[in-house]
Amino acid sequence: MCLSIPSKVTKIDKETNMATVDTMGVSREAALDLMEDGDVKIGDYVLLHIGFVMNKIDEEDAMASLDTYKEIISLMDEEERQKAILEDNESPTKGA
Repeated sequence: MCLSIPSKVTKIDKETNMATVDTMGVSREAALDLMEDGDVKIGDYVLLHIGFVMNKIDEEDAMASLDTYKEIISLMDEEERQKAILEDNESPTKGA
């Protein structure tokens, strides 16, 4: 099962159509190919799936989701935490 953690867009590369996002302190790249041109801007919160930005989420909903994830993660041991946060780093767009 894949749970999408809200991620904040920190950079957009228009040439490659990729966004750099921050997911709970982890930086990664995500393709913008499934979004309308100009729909995603720096500072937006987005949801990812297999390395693609799937949709935007408003900041209030993003913060509520992140608070829930932080609560869940606080109950995990360190190995489980790292796996949960880094789990989707191996995306098909990585290195593309």
